[in-house]
Amino acid sequence: LSVPPVLTRMGVSEGFWHHEYWLPPGATWEDLKESADIQYPQPQDLLLCIPGALLLIFVRCLFERTVALPLGRVLGVSDKRRPKVQTNATLEGFYVLVSRTPKKDDLISLAKQSDLPIREVERWFRHRRAQDHPRLTKKFCEASWRFIFYFTSFFSGLALLYDKPWFWDHTMCWLKFPQQPLPPALGWFYLLELSFYCSLVVTLPFDVKRKDFKVQIIHHIATITLIVVSYCANMIRFGVMVMVVHDASDYILELAKMLHYAKWQRVCEGAFVAFAVVFIVSRLVIFPLIVYYYFVTKLPLFPVSCLINAFLVILQLLHIFWSYLIIRMIFGVILLGAKRQDARSDTEESDGSEAEELAKH
Repeated sequence: LSVPPVLTRMGVSEGFWHHEYWLPPGATWEDLKESADIQYPQPQDLLLCIPGALLLIFVRCLFERTVALPLGRVLGVSDKRRPKVQTNATLEGFYVLVSRTPKKDDLISLAKQSDLPIREVERWFRHRRAQDHPRLTKKFCEASWRFIFYFTSFFSGLALLYDKPWFWDHTMCWLKFPQQPLPPALGWFYLLELSFYCSLVVTLPFDVKRKDFKVQIIHHIATITLIVVSYCANMIRFGVMVMVVHDASDYILELAKMLHYAKWQRVCEGAFVAFAVVFIVSRLVIFPLIVYYYFVTKLPLFPVSCLINAFLVILQLLHIFWSYLIIRMIFGVILLGAKRQDARSDTEESDGSEAEELAKH
């Protein structure tokens, strides 16, 4: 059977949208024809994520300026004074183009070129790196924005799924698949999540950079791919449950960060322990043993299901990696009273301890 006109109008070849790639054996696009009472996901709907991402970036900027920044000041979040660096074209050029941390031979050469003592050159680079450290207020604003989004997303997802029988009985998640009509609320929820992760990709170069920057990129690409492909293949029920499971711990981590920046350390550590428990239970128990299990046992193999399965495995490997960091942080920082140093710290030394700065997702 031919590809529906709504897909061919997008300018993509029929070969790309062949039903054998996107739908399980025996199903065709004719099975997903819309009517006045029944709607199914349409790929062109995903284009709304572009204005959606831009809108979220605007809302984020407005929120950080009008809510997060004043809230941080009320809670006592302030930036430390940093020494100013004297203008030096030679040292600045090396800092920008070669390295932020010159080696001993480089220091000797730079000292000769700039006619300065080696200790002065070392001090200049130390102060110059300090200028590039992300400020505490910036960290607080970023954490506040993500807290608001993840909190809203998680509890909105629960509200949408609470009365759905397939949420409580996962065997029903794939009942009559792919002929599962799309409730408008779930469609908008999907687009909201896609828009958010697209906005994260856009702002990633401007946000606080951490040691797992490349891992973040992998995660965002995997997440966006999963959302797009699962939407086109009408795996909405499964996709929404995956999103809710992943959002369950994120807002707790962002809350812990906010508490840390406000120097509420005891409360912060309690929130971090709560985050660790929820993260490990949701990502290492609920996701693989319940959500993912029914995906691989109830859904027959076809190209898109294999692609989604590959990306889910990537996400699960990231879950295991981050769970290891979390457990190590708990034993090394909270239980053993070791020096508080973030396993996922900023590129340079951060403002104090950051036990809560572990990776999420």
